[in-house]
Amino acid sequence: MKKVEAIIRPSKLDEVKDALALIGIRGMTVSQVVGCGTQKGHTSVFRGREYTVNLLDKVKIEIVVEDKFVEQIVNRIATAGKTGEIGDGKIFVYPVDKAVRIRTGESGEDAI
Repeated sequence: MKKVEAIIRPSKLDEVKDALALIGIRGMTVSQVVGCGTQKGHTSVFRGREYTVNLLDKVKIEIVVEDKFVEQIVNRIATAGKTGEIGDGKIFVYPVDKAVRIRTGESGEDAI
């Protein structure tokens, strides 16, 4: 099993969810996060004063899947989440040693 974690623009969340639904991905965790990377934030003016926003709003999607689905999921997220500009985000893939469904006690791939 693998955990696919993607950091994307909030405006791309619906497109990514729809792209994943087309391949049968039903379960995911979505969190609102802030961060910085190559994009490095932006400068704004508020009440006549200029200030720099270093941490930008992003969305983190986490999905645990069987190994055979990882490449398909990564491709879907990368395609649907892309604008072609700095700040589109990143995708990470981690190994998952164990998963347990609390309600039933199922473990391993049966739990996902």
